This record gives sequence, structure tokens and C-alpha cells, in this order.
Amino acid sequence: MSHFLHRACPACGSRDTRTEMRAGKAAETMTLDALRPFWAGLFKAKCFFSYHRCGGCGLLYNPVFFTGQQLGELYARMAPNMDAVGDAAIVATQRGYFARAAASGDLAGGYLEIGPDVGHIVREAARHGGFDRFWLFEPNVAIHDQLRASAGGKPALLSTGMDDLSPVPDGSVGLAVMVHVLDHLLDPLAMLTQVRAKLRPGGTLMIVTHDESSLLRRLMGERWPPFCLQHPELYNPATMKALLARAGFADVGVEGSRNVFPLDFLVRQAAWAAGVRIKRVPLPPVPIGLKLGNILTLAKAPAQAAAESILPRQGEVARVA
Repeated sequence: MSHFLHRACPACGSRDTRTEMRAGKAAETMTLDALRPFWAGLFKAKCFFSYHRCGGCGLLYNPVFFTGQQLGELYARMAPNMDAVGDAAIVATQRGYFARAAASGDLAGGYLEIGPDVGHIVREAARHGGFDRFWLFEPNVAIHDQLRASAGGKPALLSTGMDDLSPVPDGSVGLAVMVHVLDHLLDPLAMLTQVRAKLRPGGTLMIVTHDESSLLRRLMGERWPPFCLQHPELYNPATMKALLARAGFADVGVEGSRNVFPLDFLVRQAAWAAGVRIKRVPLPPVPIGLKLGNILTLAKAPAQAAAESILPRQGEVARVA
């Protein structure tokens, strides 16, 4: 009997699916202990839960996945996000994200970020925005002091929780940010519905995710890095727009996002994705900005409060078989 989570589509609740991508090592056929070595890093033998295409809304997701308790244990052992890329490249990338958000809306009221890591975008928001308070939801307690410092002395509330935004007053947030967070959540619709309630009328939500419809994904197939144990869902522009509409957002726009990587890192990652382990590359760490299959989504809270009723979902309750 499986000890993993068995669930309906997390966007629309449908259980009508078809298998689209199966790993050489299908995670749903293995035990939790057998999967631990595959949790982080790139391996010659790709290992992930099979991705299915929802027949109701088109979302690509894992009908079988880790339970919330299992995820908590696995993430506790995970290295800091993107630590091998280099701080300069990360800062440049995230500055670009904030600049795009700043160009799309008013930078006032509260600032909310889910999964801010050490706070690169928080620092930009504190320096260049007029936010009166920062609400930061980051499970890694070890970086909370660094994250608090990123707020530049502005009032900041930090929480280790990632699924309960109740401390944030409804209708108070001018900008909410989720960078490579949404595709890690078991219930993305519930989170987006919460975020929408926290935004001021006309407030902005910015999301960055992978794009499962990208050319890179089509070229790489099973070897595409986002096919991994950390992503219970993967999005494309159409499924992202549909999910945000279901959560009550308006004026949703999706575009390719620009990421900055050191040249040697790009070559090394490409080799690893092809199954060749290379520790050093005889190339300089020259920063290169590329659009490599990620999407940046901007959405608005309606000018008038959205109706509390959200489109009905089938099969609301996930089960562990």
C-alpha cells in the first residue's frame, strides 16, 4: 500500500488525467527511504513522480506525491536555494524581477513575500518602494536575521509558516511576491486565494515559475531539470492564467523572465542535465542574462473586492492511500 499522497488536480479538482511524463525511475514505485538520495542534485537516472495532464484544466501535475509531513522532513535537509550560482548573479536576476513589478503598479501599502530566502527582492523593495510594513514567510529560521536586515529597518513580521497568511490584514498589501514557490505547493489555489484577499484593490501579485511549455522542455524531454521531486505541479502561460482567474485575480499577464547565470555554471548544469558529472569548467564566471524557460506572471486584485465564492472544485479532499 502506498504511503504517498494521492490527489485530484490541485487547480480544478478533476481526477480525469493522462500520463504525460514518466521518469526512468518512477518515484511512485519506490519507498520514501529509496527516494532520499534523489531529493537534491542531478543524477544520470532521473527520478520523479509521474506527471499527468489534467483533463479538466490542462495543468501538469503529480497525482501521487509526498505528503506534507514527508516534505517537511525532506526540505529540512536541503541546501540553500541556488547556492551554487553565485550571489552576484542571483542579485542581478532578482533586481530584474523587482524592476518588472515596480513598472506594473504602485509600490505602497504592505509588502508580502512567500519564500523570500535571504531577501534580495525585499532589499530592493525597502530601498525603492514606499511600503509601510513587510510580511515575510520563510521557513528557514537560520536566515531570519539576514532577511530582517534586508527590510532596512522598516517594520517586518517574519513567520516560518508557508500556508497561513492570517497575520496579514486583509486589503493591506500593495505588492505580493512568489519566486519559484508556487510550483512547490501542494495546494496552490488555496494560497493564491489567501494572497488575493490580502492585496489592496488594484494591488499586484508577481509570480516566477518554470514554463513546462517552453522550447527547452520540449528539447530536453525527461532530462528537463524542473522534472524533479520538488515540483508537484508545473505551469505554462495558459494554466497559470486559468489558476489565477479561479483565485479571483484580474488583468493577468504572463511573459518570459530573464535570469542571470555565470557562464561556467550554465555549462556545468547543461552537462549534468545530460548525465555528465563535471565539477569544474575551464571558463570564466561571466554573467549572462538569458530567457531559459521561466515565466514571470503579473496579476491584479480586482478594483472592487472579488466575490468570496470561488469556482466549485470536485474531489476537494486529498487522501493518503
